[in-house]
Amino acid sequence: MANFRLHCRLFSLAVFLFLFLFPLSFSHSQYDDDESDQNSPISRFQHYLRIKTAHPDPDYASAVSFLESQALEIGLHTKILEFVPGKPLLLVTWNGLNPSLPSILLNSHMDSVPAEPSKWLYPPFSALRTSDGKIFARGSQDDKCIAIQYLEAIRNLRSRNFIPDRTIHISYVPDEEIGGFDGASKFVLSKEFKELNVGFMMDEGQASPGDEFRVFYADRSPWGLIIRAEGAPGHGSRMYDNSAMENLMKSVEIISKFRESQFDMVKAGETANSEVISVNPVFVNAGIPSPTGFVMNMQPSEAEAGFDLRIPPTADPDAIRRRIVEEWAPARRNLTSQIIEKGPIRDYLGRPLMTMTNDSNPWWSVFKTAISDAGGKLSRPEILASTTDARFMRQLGIPVLGFSPMSNTPILLHEHNEFLKDTVFLRGIKIYESIISALSSFVADASQ
Repeated sequence: MANFRLHCRLFSLAVFLFLFLFPLSFSHSQYDDDESDQNSPISRFQHYLRIKTAHPDPDYASAVSFLESQALEIGLHTKILEFVPGKPLLLVTWNGLNPSLPSILLNSHMDSVPAEPSKWLYPPFSALRTSDGKIFARGSQDDKCIAIQYLEAIRNLRSRNFIPDRTIHISYVPDEEIGGFDGASKFVLSKEFKELNVGFMMDEGQASPGDEFRVFYADRSPWGLIIRAEGAPGHGSRMYDNSAMENLMKSVEIISKFRESQFDMVKAGETANSEVISVNPVFVNAGIPSPTGFVMNMQPSEAEAGFDLRIPPTADPDAIRRRIVEEWAPARRNLTSQIIEKGPIRDYLGRPLMTMTNDSNPWWSVFKTAISDAGGKLSRPEILASTTDARFMRQLGIPVLGFSPMSNTPILLHEHNEFLKDTVFLRGIKIYESIISALSSFVADASQ
């Protein structure tokens, strides 16, 4: 009998510990698939996030199928374009009352960068929502959020019988994360794009850690720079001038000093990171391979280094080219350079790729008022430190603003544990309702 009572006590203790501890451990990783409403904006966002469109093998077919089904459900028109086999582009259209007016284009890219699952708290393509509302997924900020917010905003507007004066288009494009050359770049040169008669466009932006929404009027242009050095090979013990490695290291030193001068202005608060010329080393290739590594007693006759440059539209690209040839890689030191310009740096009239954010651009006033009407606040317009597909549209002279309505949110694009809070996502839908209704109702002369 004593053993029986002891077993009962142990069993009761085990049940108590299970009931007490299990909810605690579960609450930290609770998976909420919005089971209360499978037909909600959050559940649709989670569905899209679970479609693995990460490079190097993005599932564009599934993404297009899902997005098209949502557009058709709302009553919008769709068209699938394919300028490169296997890389579809989905075009969604909401016809306006006056098709002769220039249209509004909302752009979003379907692809995302890879994710390392072992470095994440939760599987990066599970779209897991924790008890505090954080939805963890690759692409949650960059930029699958706006892809769904566009559609949800239009869904809500149509439910209120709103009819736009201007036609609204949404483009879902491939390959932005690898340059956009098989996506937006080819799209803007097509007859299909020309027929859209785009007057104004919106593309992705970035999160804001503060209360204000960030808005971007330009991108920095990406350049790849490779500097190669040559020199006579020699014994590892010799000291002599103009070896390949010595010449290359001098270039690295000069470039590092330039980088430091630019970075000092940022650290001093004199300018934003996106407003300076950034240059960062990304690889060094030198040495003579051996079965155990490299030959240590021989100085190589060739060496090269690669750098990532980001050029703001306010900088003079010709001056940068001269600096590279004359200072960073002069021929007198047996150096050569190769610049890889990854996209346009001027528009078709030779102007910097910038959209005006003043009274000279009537779209800016409409956009700014729409944000205010929705209860939002804008921070000072910025140059985006990185690069988006907006540059291809700006090259045609089309005004483009980069904007993602994510306030009070850490900037996590391309980082581990990328997430977006459900409340931030839902508020973004309301922001886009105001923006889309205002832009599509603007019928004054918006020519620049």
